Parts: sequence; structure tokens; C-alpha cells
Amino acid sequence: MTVKGHRFHHSILRQYDIRGVVGRTLFSADALALGRTLGTISVAAGGRVAVVGYDGRHSSPMLEEELCRGLAACGLFVLRLGLCPTPMLYFAARVLNASVGVMVTGSHNPPDYNGFKMVVNNKPFYGENITRLGDQAARGVWATGAGGIVEVQAADAYIARMLNDYTGKKGLRVAWDPGNGSAGNVLIKLLHKMPGDHTVINEKVDGNFPAHHPDPTVEKNLEQLRDVVLAEKCDLGIAFDGDADRIGVLDSKGRVIWGDQILAILARDVLSGMPGASVIADVKASQVLFDEIARLGGKPEMSPTGHSIIKSRMAETGAPLAGEMSGHIFMADKYYGFDDALYVAVRLVDYLVRAGTSAAEIRDSLPKMVNTPEIRIEVPEEDKFGIVDRVAARVKDADLDVNDIDGVRVNEGGGWWLLRASNTQNCLVARCEASDEETLDVLKGRVVAELEAAGVSNVDLESSAGH
Repeated sequence: MTVKGHRFHHSILRQYDIRGVVGRTLFSADALALGRTLGTISVAAGGRVAVVGYDGRHSSPMLEEELCRGLAACGLFVLRLGLCPTPMLYFAARVLNASVGVMVTGSHNPPDYNGFKMVVNNKPFYGENITRLGDQAARGVWATGAGGIVEVQAADAYIARMLNDYTGKKGLRVAWDPGNGSAGNVLIKLLHKMPGDHTVINEKVDGNFPAHHPDPTVEKNLEQLRDVVLAEKCDLGIAFDGDADRIGVLDSKGRVIWGDQILAILARDVLSGMPGASVIADVKASQVLFDEIARLGGKPEMSPTGHSIIKSRMAETGAPLAGEMSGHIFMADKYYGFDDALYVAVRLVDYLVRAGTSAAEIRDSLPKMVNTPEIRIEVPEEDKFGIVDRVAARVKDADLDVNDIDGVRVNEGGGWWLLRASNTQNCLVARCEASDEETLDVLKGRVVAELEAAGVSNVDLESSAGH
């Protein structure tokens, strides 16, 4: 008998997940093969149970059905959560001690994208594991067994668990925007039980994302929420991405509270109960955050960018809190350490109520810096890491203050500049921060000069201040 394996399109096996364009690089056959291969890996390690969820994209039910078929064909018992946010899938996999958890989701990508986020034995499944999965699928040696598929309901337990950590007796006036993503149904149920005065927009799950693109780290996507915050005189505005593992926040003045500033607020709460604990942030975070963690008595740790990397580092160090500029925030303090924007929202509101302060007041209390947003510089995929390596060699030879855990972050002139290769796109990512605009322009010039020396010409870093 000839064993027929399956080959995934080369572009969809990413660093942190599997992701592609439906009908062009991603097909139902990929979902079936993924189920067969992950199921084989799980069964070989003694696994018995898999948990599967899917987001609100039009292609998700079709991919989910084939994925479940593949997992069950290996002998696993598959628990189908149905339409849900990604963190609810992580929650169910954790409390049920499932050997495999898979979320069918395109996250914050355009509507024609979709993909899969995976956990195996409640640990992120990424990097070399995904590469090996592709190789194993190509061989087509899959386990077979008498598994089964059953639908389960986890939303009530998930909501109850989140509210267990809401200790305030009152609430705030909050505007919410799930962005027509998969958090909508769960959010409405949550807010019926959470103290406060809540206004929700774009709660209907719609895979076309008619209101705006579901990425809360892009300020343009928060304009509708800002209008509601200001019109309704809300204390806070909270937005989620398409599968609610990333959060965006506005203060009462409609100003963005960026990912590192959200961490700075939550660190006040977490470190008050765990003095001396580590707090992890990615290399794109402001120096203000690392200084604030130290001021609060914590141990700041800088990490490479990547939600799977940070989750793994949290598990290694026992850090109770971590996050990155992209809005992935991870809380192991009282919780499970995965990126859950709904839970982070609950904890954020709870802290502000208990502390009797506002996000705007805390934001204004932090030292003022000027910085660029993440600037993406398109380069050939095969060149991006080599370019960064050449820049790293030059700045190290120049005896500069360099952190090279993820690209190069160089401290100079009272500020810093960063250049790293994106793990998910054919581009370089640059960012600069300084105490004033003049110094910021100097640092941007340094990035341009280093790129030109590394063979990248005609780079234009637009003058744009961030937070």
C-alpha cells in the first residue's frame, strides 16, 4: 500500500502559527492533514483529548470540521467548543488537561486569511515544532484509532473564572469594541455579570469585519471607539483583535494606552502583592516601562518579540506578568499565563476601581518620551536576517551599548533605536525613542545610516511621534 503524505504550502508554516490565504495557500485538506499530524504526535505521547475552537471568519467552520475529523481519526476524543475567542480555547485546554488544543483563527489578518494556533500539553507549539510538523505531514505516517467528536459548552465556566478575580464592589463606565470578532458573544455575557455601566459596539460576529480592520494596535481602528468614549464620557475604552488575544485601550480623554503602558498599570497591581517579581516585556517596549518596573520594586526583563517566546519564558522564570507592544498581555498572577485580552480587561478595570485612580492619571504620571511607531521596511525574505547581522557587527565593533537578544537595540544619546527582522513578514522592523524630537531625529538618522552601510538604500523613516 502506498502511503500518501501531505505538503503544506511553503508560506503558511510560520514561526508562531499556521496562516495563509484561504483558497490560495490554505485549503480544507491542510486542516485535515494538520489534525492527522497533530493527533499522531499527541497519541504517540499518550494523549487522549483534544479541544478545538474557531473564530468568526466565513471559512472557519469548514476548516474546523476537517481538523476535528483528522484528530478523531487518530483516536483522540475531540471536544468542540464552537465559535469562541482564542483565550477561551486556551482556558478549556488548560482546565480539561487536554493533550492538544487548536484554534482555527486568522487573528487580526484580513478576512480572506485564516490559520491555526496550537498548544500541546498546554505549552505553545511553535518554531521548530511547526517545521517538524510539516516534515511529518509530508511523510504521511499517521496514527489511526477509534476516536470521537462531541460538542461542549465552556463559555459559562470561562466567564465565571474571569469574574472570580474581579474583587471591586463597583465598576467603571466603559466602552467596548470587539471589532465584529469572535469575542462578541462571550463579551456580552461577561458584561451582564460585571459591575459598571457598559456600552458595546460592533458586537455582532461578522467575518467581513464591516466596521474596521480588527487590529487594536492601529490607531485608525480605534476612532469609532474613541468617539463613543468621548460622547458617553467613559472612564475607559477597550478593544480586541479578531480572536481576542490582543487588547487595545483608550483613556477617558480618548488617548491610546499603548501595550507597554498597559503593562505599567498592571505592574502596579501585581507587584504590590508580589514584590521583587519579574515582569517581562519585548524589545520594542519603552525604556519608561523597564524603569517603572524597577521603581515599583520588580525585576524588569527584556525578551525577544513573539507571544509564544514570551509565554515560554514566563513558564521558565515564574514571572507573574508579561506583554508586548502588539497588545498580547500575559497574566500568571492568579491566572494561567496565556494571552487573554478579556481577562486582562477585567483585571485592568478591577485595579482602577480598587486603586481609585484612572488610566489617564497613571498615563500622565509616567515620564514623557517621544518615539516612532513600529516602522516596517520591506526587504527580500532571504536577506532580512543577514542585514540585521551586518548592522549588529558594525555597532558592536563601534563599542556601543547594544542589546542583541532580538536584532539590535542600541542605547545612545539618552534614547535608543531598534532594528530587528520580522518573524512573520518579509521586512525589517525599526523603532526609536528619545526625550525630545531633536534627539529622535538623530536616532532615526542613525538607523538610516546603519541600513545604508548594510546595503539597504533609499530608506525613509517618516517623522512620526508615538507615545
